[in-house]
Amino acid sequence: MRYPLLTAALMGSALMACSSPTTNATQVNTTQAAAPASESPITFEDMKGNKAEAYRGYLMVPENRSNPNSRTIRLEYVRFPATTKTPGAPIVYLAGGPGGSGINTAKGPRFPLFMVMRQFGDVIAFDQRGTGASDNDLPRCKSGVIITDERSVSDAEYGDMYKKAADICLKFWAGKNVDVLGYTTQESVEDLDALRVHLSAPKISLWGISYGSHLSLAALKTMDDRIDRVVLASVEGLDQTVKSPAETDIYFSRLQDAIKTVPELNTAYPDLVPMMRRVQARLDVNPMRMTIPFKKAGSYEYVLDKNDLQIMGSSMISDPKWALYLAEIYAGLDKGDTGPLIGVLSEFFEPDENISFRPMTFAMDIASGISDARLKRVEREAKTGLIGPYLNFPMPLLNKSVPNLDLGDEFRRKPASQVPVLVLSGTLDGRTYVESQAEAVSDMPNVERVIVKNAGHNLFMTSPDVTSRIEAFMRGEKSDVTEIIVPFPPPTE
Repeated sequence: MRYPLLTAALMGSALMACSSPTTNATQVNTTQAAAPASESPITFEDMKGNKAEAYRGYLMVPENRSNPNSRTIRLEYVRFPATTKTPGAPIVYLAGGPGGSGINTAKGPRFPLFMVMRQFGDVIAFDQRGTGASDNDLPRCKSGVIITDERSVSDAEYGDMYKKAADICLKFWAGKNVDVLGYTTQESVEDLDALRVHLSAPKISLWGISYGSHLSLAALKTMDDRIDRVVLASVEGLDQTVKSPAETDIYFSRLQDAIKTVPELNTAYPDLVPMMRRVQARLDVNPMRMTIPFKKAGSYEYVLDKNDLQIMGSSMISDPKWALYLAEIYAGLDKGDTGPLIGVLSEFFEPDENISFRPMTFAMDIASGISDARLKRVEREAKTGLIGPYLNFPMPLLNKSVPNLDLGDEFRRKPASQVPVLVLSGTLDGRTYVESQAEAVSDMPNVERVIVKNAGHNLFMTSPDVTSRIEAFMRGEKSDVTEIIVPFPPPTE
């Protein structure tokens, strides 16, 4: 994806704001069952200096369970022991992405919530296969395919570049003995069951966000008898790896409604969607040439296309804070002011991008894939959508591009599990939408849904009420709280 530094900054836990109180070192329950032999005691420290006694552990699993000659890979985790004398099932945190690190998430703004969850059982910050401490030295591939900045690049040419880069990287990984067929959500489900056995637990509970919810839903289809409870936020359904461009456009209308509630924002952005379409239409006819300064010294020439803004937008709409900055960029361009755009590009953009991929993130989305019916819908909607085809790029461009990797429509069928599930959905989430989240869990009878009004994709730490609702669910209490309202724009995480 273009603008990798921007995407990492906006989607990574470490750089999000935190409204939660600091947490000092926590006393742990020392009466737990014997720890797995692979574990070692550590003092875990988050980015603010808060500490907790914990254990660092690992388990070994096949890279590709379908290959009898598969190499073995190491999956690492941090276990925070329960603070109760009567712990329930271990709670496994599943990061988003795909590609996020559970261990790194625990170091960020969600650390206080990790500590809160310990009242219900051991909390496992799990690094999924191919991520964080579980990357097993998987080599990142730099394809050598360069996206030039000094001339206009069409959608078709941009897509061809990514296809070429993908082919190069597949050959590169094959030469490094990386089996990309092992990096699928179904393999990760098997990892969860292996982790459960490793922890000597009859059942585990799952706590996931975004792609972590996608993995959780897959687990509910095949191991729900070994799952106790599930807490999900920003749900991505099993046939929702590629999002609906029409639903993205509806999101922008909801964002406009929220903007109207703040007079100064409404004055600045009274017609967000028409403004975005005006700017894009002009760039489609006349791409804009500008000079971008480097942060330290020097500058480079840059030609801004319509698709550049769409790609940038796909990275910035996850949470309202950054969506409003995207609105500022469009408003500036609408008036001929490139200042807000140059501010983002000079901070996050790397000129003349060498298209590169990480094996796990490359393979996971291709493996989850998209059904034929949904693909037709997405392609139709992308022709007029504000973000076009770029919200999940390079999917669906690379759909079925790797033989035997796609998991098929049976994988994409919705789960119908009886396990209790809590779903938290932000109304201003620009990556997973209230309507699609409801659809993703519609076949499960024991789902409790909570709408967090004004929250975006990263909603866990937007309000103490979110934490309280999670606590009530984990205690097994029935609650009539179905809506939580946070200020606009709210804090993230």
